[in-house]
Amino acid sequence: MPMRVCDMCTCTCAMLTFFDDTMPFLKENRTLPNLITAVGLRLSDEAIRVAVAHRLGSKSCEPHTCVCGKAVDARGLHGLCCRRRAPRQRHSHLNDILLRAIKPAQMPAVKEPINLMRDDNKRPDGTTLLPRARGKTTAWDVTVPDTYAESHIGSTATKPGAAAQKTVQNKINKYSKLESTHIFYPFAIETAGTWHEMAIELTKEIGRRITTIMEDT
Repeated sequence: MPMRVCDMCTCTCAMLTFFDDTMPFLKENRTLPNLITAVGLRLSDEAIRVAVAHRLGSKSCEPHTCVCGKAVDARGLHGLCCRRRAPRQRHSHLNDILLRAIKPAQMPAVKEPINLMRDDNKRPDGTTLLPRARGKTTAWDVTVPDTYAESHIGSTATKPGAAAQKTVQNKINKYSKLESTHIFYPFAIETAGTWHEMAIELTKEIGRRITTIMEDT
């Protein structure tokens, strides 16, 4: 299964979950038609088909052997975590989307700020340049844990969002030193579409700022 389709499936699952959680708000603010139109113009029929198959747990492809040598069953879930298929692309795409969303909210921001680099050369995916609250700027780090990965399936099978919760806690521990200077958001969305509450919180904050700016103009 092409990596492009797997990435689009992840985005589709995330959007399906987002619609489920925010439907009342979207209807009230007349935002739903625009969102559906925008998504519909950008997702292929194949991406929708595979995403729905993953959502329902049904067959999405014929069993085959992946380029990495591992067997892929009819559900085709291996493509979501195969390292040979560059899952980093999914991370980069999501970070780019987040950065583009922040700009209309008039929150000047940069990707991968050098001044926040740790001793191991790791740094958050982005930060705003102006203080948002309590004199602190906002920093975020995107993560897309695979709901069906062997390291997560034991917990995600019994608790929705368990993979996102685990990776968020890891991110918080990793960037604990930012707490004194930044409001840090681990932005976690699982491949099955579950959003962590901190990702939802940041998204709503961006949405509120855009709404305020649009009303003022």
